[in-house]
Amino acid sequence: MAANIKVEDAAIRRLLESPSFRSSFRRVSGSHGLAFPLKFPSLLSELNFLSVLSLLNFASGYRVPLHQQTGRGAWDNIRAFAFSLYLSSATGQGDLLSAKGMKTMSEQQVAQHMGVKIHVERPHETIPGVTVGELGGPIYELVKLISSTITETGQILDASGYSELGGFVLESLKEGAKADPSTSLGIVLERLVRAIPAFRDMAVVNGKPVYCFKKALFLIHAVNIRFGSSPPFPIPSTAQAPVFTDNVLPSLLVHLGILDLTGATSHELHKLFPGAESEDKINTLLALSPEASVASQDTKKTPPKDGPVLTTEQAYVLRAAAVYACERIVEYAKGDGQISEEQPWLKDITLPALDIWLWAVAKDRPDYRKLERFVLRGTVFF
Repeated sequence: MAANIKVEDAAIRRLLESPSFRSSFRRVSGSHGLAFPLKFPSLLSELNFLSVLSLLNFASGYRVPLHQQTGRGAWDNIRAFAFSLYLSSATGQGDLLSAKGMKTMSEQQVAQHMGVKIHVERPHETIPGVTVGELGGPIYELVKLISSTITETGQILDASGYSELGGFVLESLKEGAKADPSTSLGIVLERLVRAIPAFRDMAVVNGKPVYCFKKALFLIHAVNIRFGSSPPFPIPSTAQAPVFTDNVLPSLLVHLGILDLTGATSHELHKLFPGAESEDKINTLLALSPEASVASQDTKKTPPKDGPVLTTEQAYVLRAAAVYACERIVEYAKGDGQISEEQPWLKDITLPALDIWLWAVAKDRPDYRKLERFVLRGTVFF
């Protein structure tokens, strides 16, 4: 594999046969976090909410400061923010989730609906003992990213004649349905990515393009989860969709021994997770979860620690490696005679289900919650 990151069959087999995977996969891979305690007046209103939530599904690099301010991680904060926007719109304060509402949203509105402080205090330059509050700090940086993503998307939608993001997504789904089912996912994805810069999750690394498109793929799969059982509009199959690669998936795949970085010296990736290759560590993580003691229950209240801070190139290489590794895991699980003992459900594993298991199990076990996840700030892609 490029960048000398190894993904070995033996490591995949060890994961798939592990007590950790087998005891948790079917239970945890349904934990998608997409059941909302909201009453929507129409299908389009719900589709629009889901679309804006997916657009804003980033902030992983601000997990620690968010925990310190709100006691919640990135996804829970973004979800609560989207709820607040929706509820204030539903009570007649102007529709903040419409294109017109989005294009005029200020940083102050974002901070208010997130319930965060965006001022930091510093000593006064000339008066001893007096502190001055000024805009700054990591949460202000995040608020600016969210605000600019919302306003830019609102401006594009409004200029293109769409009253909300959901309307554009619906039109894209219908365009996809005109094509062969094997290509409809790609058509919908391309429309989202071409139109909206905040979905354009791609880079050039070592002269080669790397495409991740995490949020756009997540959006299409979220629509499938929410509406797929009796579709009111065309929805492409996401069973073959690549995983929605962020910082959690590659970090966890390193800790579980799937991504071997020991020879990945080109981007100094081998230095990022010291000791992660230890067989003892990996085997402990792949064993059954330690019984949740009182002490481990407290880990939910203790703010997490940041993992290694990456460059944009390092992050793209690792995220692309996670996409590849998950494809290898699913191929291996579906292969004949690969798994020693009969586990028929393994043959039905899909990439999105594997993605949700990795993402949800990272929160499910106290020892997994403590594992370092890499950090990239200043991105609106994950």
